[in-house]
Amino acid sequence: MASETTTTAASDEPLKLALAMALLRSKLVNKTSETSHPPSDTSSSEALKWKRKAKERKQEILRLKQDLVEVEDGMHHEVFPGSASCKCYFFDNLGKMSPNEISGEGFDERFKDVLRRRFLRQVRLKERRKRRNDGSTQRLFLSDNKAEETEQLRASADFLVELCDTPDDGDFANWSHQAVDFILDTINNTLSKGKNIESVDGIVGSLSLHIVRKMCTTLQGNEAHHDARIHVQHLLRKLGSESCIGQRVILAVSQRICLLAENLLFLDPFESTFPEMHSNLYILIQLIEFLVSDYLISWSKTSGFATELFEEWVTSILHARKGLQLLESRCGLYILYMDRVTGLIAKLVGQAESLQRLNPNILQRLFC
Repeated sequence: MASETTTTAASDEPLKLALAMALLRSKLVNKTSETSHPPSDTSSSEALKWKRKAKERKQEILRLKQDLVEVEDGMHHEVFPGSASCKCYFFDNLGKMSPNEISGEGFDERFKDVLRRRFLRQVRLKERRKRRNDGSTQRLFLSDNKAEETEQLRASADFLVELCDTPDDGDFANWSHQAVDFILDTINNTLSKGKNIESVDGIVGSLSLHIVRKMCTTLQGNEAHHDARIHVQHLLRKLGSESCIGQRVILAVSQRICLLAENLLFLDPFESTFPEMHSNLYILIQLIEFLVSDYLISWSKTSGFATELFEEWVTSILHARKGLQLLESRCGLYILYMDRVTGLIAKLVGQAESLQRLNPNILQRLFC
């Protein structure tokens, strides 16, 4: 009996030893696991995850803010893409005398209204950037309120002058037609009501002087200079359909011709600036011919035709012709082209009875 008990105890010893080793191994594994992955590590990984999410949300908010700025500035979400060229054939008949058909007419009024609102939005955004850069808190309201028409006209004129800085850019083709249409409509509406006439005259005079200057100075030294000047010339020709603008443009152009004639008289033909001034003379004389040929008769039939202004620019043209006579020994074409212009004016004055009641001294000089 004692021998059996001894045998059983001896057989349990390996089992006990195996259990002890298993328990010891289990404790060692748990201790190692706790050492390599402490409880604080779990909370740390959660914090990193939320920090990463917060950073992503912050970047998303910044992107949304940037998208909002782009939308407000009208850069990417226009009804028409900003890179699209004007499809209204506004710049057809460049350099052609008295086209039989005026380009750009006959558009659906609803389409013109869409373009008008789009143009007003663009002017408002540019004016807002300008005021922000100047530190001004005043806001320009471009609505349909008639009391704001003069301010709208001023802002639109400034917009068009700035547009003429880069007439070879796509924006020039996109916006120039809409700018011209809006300016002409605003002037007609304002003058028809007989209000703010002095303010409109000041804006129109400044607009004419600035664009004529742009035509003669823009993109100097650039190969595209000539084409750019032709486009600005065409822009002035379209604006000139309104008598108060066209007559002031002719006055500004004739005065600039006088200045160029005087400068050329004392300039060495081999100077680097001579070809530029020479080319400008032809562009200016041609613009007068276009305006007179296209609009002089229709101007004379309007009730608001300014005869004093007409007499002023006719006198200025006659003075410019006298200045170009002094250059006849250098280039006889100057005086030939100017004679053609004065002959055209005399012919049209003879056809319009209202124009024959002008200062007799001016008429006598014109018909000589």
